[in-house]
Amino acid sequence: MLDTTVALLVAAVLAGTPLLLGALGEILTERSGNLNLGVEGMMFMGAITGLIGSFFYEQAVIGAGLAPSGALSALIALLVSFLAGAFGALIYGFLTITLRANQNVTGLILTIFGTGFGNFFGEYFGLKAGGYIAVSKATKSAFAPINIPYLSDLPVVGKLFFSYNWMVYFAIALAIAMAWFFFKSRVGLNLRAVGEDPAAADAAGINVSRYRYFATVIGGGICGIGGMYMCMVTTSGVWVHGCVSGYGWLAVALVIFATWRPLRGMVLAVIFGGLMVMRMYISIPGLPAQIYEMVPYVITILVLVITSIRQSKEHAMPASCGLNYFREDR
Repeated sequence: MLDTTVALLVAAVLAGTPLLLGALGEILTERSGNLNLGVEGMMFMGAITGLIGSFFYEQAVIGAGLAPSGALSALIALLVSFLAGAFGALIYGFLTITLRANQNVTGLILTIFGTGFGNFFGEYFGLKAGGYIAVSKATKSAFAPINIPYLSDLPVVGKLFFSYNWMVYFAIALAIAMAWFFFKSRVGLNLRAVGEDPAAADAAGINVSRYRYFATVIGGGICGIGGMYMCMVTTSGVWVHGCVSGYGWLAVALVIFATWRPLRGMVLAVIFGGLMVMRMYISIPGLPAQIYEMVPYVITILVLVITSIRQSKEHAMPASCGLNYFREDR
């Protein structure tokens, strides 16, 4: 029983990490007042570009008669996926901040675009590579669980805290850094002011458009990294059609559950991750597998309803979230 529980918790952390990365990117975006519903699309863009970046690096190095470096390949995947997600968010930012397009519609279009972008280029480069696109063992090993001397060998504690790949620790560190940024740094406080009352922030000398662009683009890049995690860790460095598969939408819901706070997002990401993999560790005789797959989405609907009914001012979304700012109307 203990072994099953520990295994479930470890799997929950691994499954919850891309949710956490997607949620962190969206929290940063929404704190500035932009409601970007294109998380799914940006994750798809990050997934395929991160994989292709590593794949092309490996092919170039192998073609030169050298052995590819797993660490360098992982770094390339990280940077390329961030840039891809940031590019998608930049398109969204230009349309909503500069051209003042409707945020909801623009975000949905970004999701459609990003999903098509990922699946199209995944299949295209897969055919070019001979059927499917996959990275080498060197890159796969760079995303394997790390071994921390002594700590990883501890019973129970070692598995629960010191048996993950580096991206899990990266996501945790990012959540902690973002929490500090929002509540302890001057730039973070200015960003929150822009999200709550852009007119007052503008009157105080804060450049609303600059802050919104900054948060939207960086947030989109973080979502792209979450997509790269899905491709490099969840599917073991092999492109799988539709690999993000709704994680972006769950990340958007996770933002609401976490009340726009990164540290709460960490805990809820583990819970949601556990719901996603529960069917592999808890078996109920006669219960169809499809019911297990429905559980995270059913829980999402229930929590959204409860959150909406019991919404308090303290836990409400940023006041200007989803609303474009017209300086002339100030």
